[in-house]
Amino acid sequence: MGPTITRRRLLAGIAGTVGVAGTAGAAAWAGGAFDARLVAPNGGLVARTEAARRRAGSRTVSATLNPRPVTLDLGGPTVSTWGYADSGSGPLIRARAGDLLRVEVTNSLPVSTSVHWHGIALRNDMDGVPGLTQDPIPAGGRHTYEFTAPDPGTYFYHPHSGVQLDRALYGVLVIDDPDESGRYDEEWVVVLDDWVDGTGRTPDDVLASLQSMGGHGDMNGRSGMNHGDMGGMPMGDMSGMTMDGMETMVSPLLGGAGDVAYPHYLINGRIPAAPATMTGRPGQRVRIRLVNAASDTGFRVALGGHRLTVTHTDGFPVAPTVTDALVLGMGERADVTVDLGDGVFPLVAAAEGKAGQALALVRTGPGGTPPSAVRPAELDRRVLVTGALDGADAVTLDRRKPDRVHRLVLGGAMMPYRWTINGATFDKSEPLLVRQGERVRLEFANQTTMFHPMHLHGHTFAVIGGGARKDTVIVTPNQTVTVDFDADNPGQWMTHCHNIYHAETGMMINLAYEA
Repeated sequence: MGPTITRRRLLAGIAGTVGVAGTAGAAAWAGGAFDARLVAPNGGLVARTEAARRRAGSRTVSATLNPRPVTLDLGGPTVSTWGYADSGSGPLIRARAGDLLRVEVTNSLPVSTSVHWHGIALRNDMDGVPGLTQDPIPAGGRHTYEFTAPDPGTYFYHPHSGVQLDRALYGVLVIDDPDESGRYDEEWVVVLDDWVDGTGRTPDDVLASLQSMGGHGDMNGRSGMNHGDMGGMPMGDMSGMTMDGMETMVSPLLGGAGDVAYPHYLINGRIPAAPATMTGRPGQRVRIRLVNAASDTGFRVALGGHRLTVTHTDGFPVAPTVTDALVLGMGERADVTVDLGDGVFPLVAAAEGKAGQALALVRTGPGGTPPSAVRPAELDRRVLVTGALDGADAVTLDRRKPDRVHRLVLGGAMMPYRWTINGATFDKSEPLLVRQGERVRLEFANQTTMFHPMHLHGHTFAVIGGGARKDTVIVTPNQTVTVDFDADNPGQWMTHCHNIYHAETGMMINLAYEA
């Protein structure tokens, strides 16, 4: 297994880290202090791997991002927040597989930030993790991200700095497949979100409330249960309780469903009372790219009067599967196709285990507008979780015994509000060591009563069972999910829960390539 390398040794030289997740501070390699036994994020092996990703005839695609204070109209409520655009989600960035992306970021925020390219197997020093792969982008500063996007699919981008994701700092990145025939007539991008910023609280206020109340939920008028452990005592017998009028956030499908009861749930930046509308014609086949950009909420998605055919998850094709509804955890994406009927139909994303939902309309003809609280019958019919899908033959990993197995035990505590992997928060953890060329197995063992969408940077894995290729997978309470991946992208890669409040309070670990 090689030498024991502690988190302190790994990041020797970091100064001024903020929070247990270490989302600020100088990058370890910048000052030449990176542990020589590990592959450096900007080393020669990383550069050679990047060069091999380029394709003949590829282009350079340029884009700009300007994170800044903005005022957004959510469809009635007007909120002050931080965003990349003045109308909700950041700009759609689109390229073809093999293209070089060059994204110039100008930071007009009052604090430092970063941009992580969620799901992309990119070069390590462009992954956007301050303190590990880059310096933070200071207030007033600039940074250029330049990388090849090797795999087609639906991805998104967001900061890896504190709880900034729980604002409007996210956008969609679509990598097109030049060889795909496009067996659909229209394409819609649908972004799901939970919203609190500018409603009297900020995400930092929410985090402080969770920590100050010892994990008894965010109690500032919109409260919920935390389903971790209480001083090491399992809390499964408390998962159905309410405390002082708090909303109990429990899903029969996922277990403990979150820590924050949000005042708004959004589709494409709009509340249900003033929904976004997508138009088409009866009989058209539409591809819908679904992205869950939320911070603490899984969504159950259905289109009233229709069935959905799931074709991709986290960018990679699956065996086409017909369903009435599907559940997406935070950070997960799915592509579905649907043959449109005639009329006006509700596209609903119900906040799983919580009170509330997001709504958009699909209009192909005349008809009345459904009420904002409409609940399509499809939500209570066949519901699938994308981790259970069968991977398409073209992307299935070959059968091979793993060279290395890492078990990641997911834990948590209510007092203090603290989430762990293998009993340690990120700042006290030891990295998971791998070597280039290995087949690596990760076993996510959830010992809490909360669901955790676990995300691996820089790679896609195959979920053992159906073989779906993913970078984010839901792990429900008392469940172990096993995934395999090929260690073919050298560097230092975060592995963490994509509940931003869990990640920020410790449920992260580094997967580090040995030199």
